[in-house]
Amino acid sequence: MKPLIVANWKCHPKTLKEAKELFALIKKGIKGVKEVEVVVAPPFVFLPFLKPEGNLKLGAQDCFWEEKGAFTGEVSPGTLADLNCSYVILGHSERRKLQKETDEEINKKIKAALKEGLMPILCVDQVSQVEKGLEGVVEKIVIAYEPLFAIGTGKACDYQTAENMRLAIQKIAKGNRVLYGGSVNSQNAGDYLKKAGFDGLLVGGASLSEEFIEIVLQVV
Repeated sequence: MKPLIVANWKCHPKTLKEAKELFALIKKGIKGVKEVEVVVAPPFVFLPFLKPEGNLKLGAQDCFWEEKGAFTGEVSPGTLADLNCSYVILGHSERRKLQKETDEEINKKIKAALKEGLMPILCVDQVSQVEKGLEGVVEKIVIAYEPLFAIGTGKACDYQTAENMRLAIQKIAKGNRVLYGGSVNSQNAGDYLKKAGFDGLLVGGASLSEEFIEIVLQVV
């Protein structure tokens, strides 16, 4: 299976013009790279203006667990699928902390996303979050291990600790792809796959520049 490299743009960039330029930069930079699957997850409002092509797919940063209804501010999985999304990030630590998302809510979102044909990327920093997130889920999904101390700090997790966590996750979630996320850069990207055995990467800050292209090239 191809390595999966996901760009989580979070609340960046500020304008549609910048989003289009960054997406075009990535598309051009990975053109011809067929050995890696790349996903860009921009803010919701930019999704209709960015077109996936070849091994470059679109993802969303969240979704709701209902198909439709009186849920102000929410976006349904069906809407995302209609906008050519293939993946959706769920349970990111920032949402768990700032929006107080619970494991139960995340579990409902995973099931709703799968129902609409989206591939969930479940973010965790504890093994217990894997168990709760996958409760009642029989389909294969993607799991991203993101240690809290490494997110946005520049202090990436050491390879041995990361590998131990990957093994613990895979013991529970057999057959599911496991990514590493947290202060990923072009210097350490390849080793998280080669030394720690991950199936791919979830990239934050480094996905907002040409460095993201270098990260993709490092795992080829």
